[in-house]
Amino acid sequence: MRTELGKIKSVYFGLGGYQEACIGLNVTLGGEGWGVCDSKTTWDANQIKCSDHCKWTEEDRSSQYDEIVRYVSDLLAAAKVDTVDKLQGIPVEVSFEGNTLKEWRILSEVI
Repeated sequence: MRTELGKIKSVYFGLGGYQEACIGLNVTLGGEGWGVCDSKTTWDANQIKCSDHCKWTEEDRSSQYDEIVRYVSDLLAAAKVDTVDKLQGIPVEVSFEGNTLKEWRILSEVI
């Protein structure tokens, strides 16, 4: 596993993901000579309806919405900011296994 230092290059909360049918947090991380995107999203209730054929329920979606908002709250607290747009430029530590993003965190100790 390798670790890189970088910054949040761009961030938004909104629609994205598969066919722009997911809602949540979308983040681009980058540093010197590297960049990667990450997201924490789920199906948008206004675009994807739950039916008897789904392998998930509206309760599952609500639980995912809750998880996403708590994740955003944790990021805002770690970065000491109050809105998602203010996360841009915040320093991060990013871990890769090969070329696969494994995890990332805000470097709260330098903020």
